[in-house]
Amino acid sequence: MSKPKVLVVGQHFWPEGFRINDICDYFVEQGVDVEVLCGLPNYPRGEFYPGYSFGGPYREDHNGIKVFRAPEIPRGDNSNLRIFLNYVSFPLTSLFHLPRLMFGKYDKIFLYQLSPVMMTITGILLSKVRRIESTMYVLDLWPENLFSVLDIKNKTFRRLAELISHWHYRQPDKIVVLSEQMRSKIKSITGLPDDKISIVPQACEKLYEVEVHDDELARHLGDGFKLVFTGNISPAQSFDTIIDAAQELKNEGLTNISWVIVGDGMSRAGLEEEVGRRGLGDIFKFEGHHPVGDIPKYTTLADVLVACLVKSDLLEATIPAKVMSYIASGRPLALAMDGEVGRLVMDDAQCGFVGPAGDAAALAGNIRKLYHMTPEERRDLGSRGRAYHFTKLERSIVLDRLTKFILATD
Repeated sequence: MSKPKVLVVGQHFWPEGFRINDICDYFVEQGVDVEVLCGLPNYPRGEFYPGYSFGGPYREDHNGIKVFRAPEIPRGDNSNLRIFLNYVSFPLTSLFHLPRLMFGKYDKIFLYQLSPVMMTITGILLSKVRRIESTMYVLDLWPENLFSVLDIKNKTFRRLAELISHWHYRQPDKIVVLSEQMRSKIKSITGLPDDKISIVPQACEKLYEVEVHDDELARHLGDGFKLVFTGNISPAQSFDTIIDAAQELKNEGLTNISWVIVGDGMSRAGLEEEVGRRGLGDIFKFEGHHPVGDIPKYTTLADVLVACLVKSDLLEATIPAKVMSYIASGRPLALAMDGEVGRLVMDDAQCGFVGPAGDAAALAGNIRKLYHMTPEERRDLGSRGRAYHFTKLERSIVLDRLTKFILATD
């Protein structure tokens, strides 16, 4: 029996640090023949990774996966103009792969949809022309995600973004979402029957399940109570909430708390400037972008893992991937997010505290609770999270569900 062949279409792939890398590795482990159409790696710094340029390479092999790339304009300084050019360039240049793809013997097409929603257009068109079943994994719900990052007031542009986004969501045969709220939203847009929409949380890589002790990094970060954030630094992450909470705790005299920010993105420069302006430079450490393999070194040293989202009805359906990684890391969580995250962290995993999005006082209060706990109490919270991860969210459990849903035939 021949192996099933899946074409994966999405702008981001290895060596960028997105979960699609692990998903494709899992496909290969399960005997699936995988081909990926993606862009040139430049996220999050906005410049091409070493070894990549407009000259390519446009054809690679990675872990048994055939990788085909289309050119894209890098994000550069992450200005609105450069992000716009990045968003439109890959969808357009990827179309030039269509003639080649028309001759591919694909059994399924998997559309991995982050931002922008248009990144999957080539896979959608191929699916329609060749009548190959397609499944879209909706990770950034558009246009909601777009409006959370860019403050777009023009009603005509907002309506156009909505029409484009909803058109894309109506094209796949099946859709995978992250939460029940997102499922309801997608169902109202597409009209797909219940059996064509599956809820599958994002799986985290197994490396988060293991503590990694790094003495040199421990000396670098110093003593004290460490609050660690990892991931993209963008407007959606509501760093104003983190800064306000840090200011409140410092004003109370809790000066042995340090905030370790591991990541990069369009808001980093402004964040560092604001931290300096408010006299908080002594309690913040900006570690910059690190490959995913380095992140467990930081989570191992964390007393608490923190994250926020902006206050927005549009983001309530989102469960960020970092929350799954945090739970697997075995450390307590302090989050400021609305929606289903609170139920996941406080009721299901019971591994931390979640306050409303944008509420710095609530975030500071939850950090204060964790700060005054004994180390044993904090370890107990972290252990509960990791136990829940192994029971409900472990890689093979989640990715097996995803793979079976994609490959299933009527």
